[in-house]
Amino acid sequence: MASPALDLSQIIPPQVLTKLAREWLAEDTPNFDPAGVCVGSQEVSAILLCKSPGSVLAGCPFFTAVFTELGCTVDWFYNEGQTLGIEPVTQTAVVKGPARCVLLGERPALNCLARTSGIATRCRGLLSTAQNEHWAGQLAGTRKTTPGFRLAEKYAMLVGGISMHRHDLSGMVMLKDNHVWASGSITQAVRNARSVCGFSSKIEVECRNDKEAREAAKAGADIIMLDNYTPQVVHTSAFSLKQEFPSVLIEASGGITPLSLAQYFSPHVDIISLGSITQGCPIVDFSLKVQRKFPSNVSIVYDDKDSCYNDDQSTSPANDDRKAILSNTDFLPRRDFAF
Repeated sequence: MASPALDLSQIIPPQVLTKLAREWLAEDTPNFDPAGVCVGSQEVSAILLCKSPGSVLAGCPFFTAVFTELGCTVDWFYNEGQTLGIEPVTQTAVVKGPARCVLLGERPALNCLARTSGIATRCRGLLSTAQNEHWAGQLAGTRKTTPGFRLAEKYAMLVGGISMHRHDLSGMVMLKDNHVWASGSITQAVRNARSVCGFSSKIEVECRNDKEAREAAKAGADIIMLDNYTPQVVHTSAFSLKQEFPSVLIEASGGITPLSLAQYFSPHVDIISLGSITQGCPIVDFSLKVQRKFPSNVSIVYDDKDSCYNDDQSTSPANDDRKAILSNTDFLPRRDFAF
């Protein structure tokens, strides 16, 4: 797990950010942007609003990269990894640039930020559960990620405070049941894997019972995954395996949810991985609102419903062409936003 003092954005190569931003923009606008003619290239500011109180902010480098590609700038009001306010709406950042470019980047950037912040929020909650139970092991994600979006989702895990696990098939050898069946045995599968990965990669073996776990450990596996074990069986199996093979890491995985997580905590379990970190994870609700401009002769007052109207009382607000409802404006108190 990464230290909260680290600037995690530094692990993402700039060319990777650029590549992802271009792919997301090309997916959303593969050719013409007819709506662009409606707004033109006038300079505008748009406020990023978070409407999911208590969420963890994650994915800032990706959000910024999308708008950088379009010639826009992003100024953040919060640092990545911070928990956003408990208010119904929290101003999170401001995006500035040509109107059509801000709107071109709006949906790809919001999609990314909503997903990564959702994952980071879930991870932070899981981490809090582990800390409250004084469990000293590591929580980890899995490869059960959205196709084409793995790097962003793995990054969100780090921001949320947990381990990414292996990023892909090249990162670490994990021998699952299909590998074993195709090889003939766990021992043969481990031997074959070690012959090509050498000393630089760890080997993990997915095991369905203690017999398989012991075979894997004797064959030289570095990590034993207790797959789809019940909590009680995890406790007893992890204890006996550590007694016999103290240097082997024990991972519990399979069917573990945020609700059942605490049942798997054991001093003999080193890692707990959860596919639910990415699968079925709620998103964080963000929106981007371009600031409206008002004529210089319009002054704004508040009514008792927190709406804002022209203060010319000689004309009914309902019929006054100059009526102004502040659904989005720059740096006003949050109560002045209506959604």
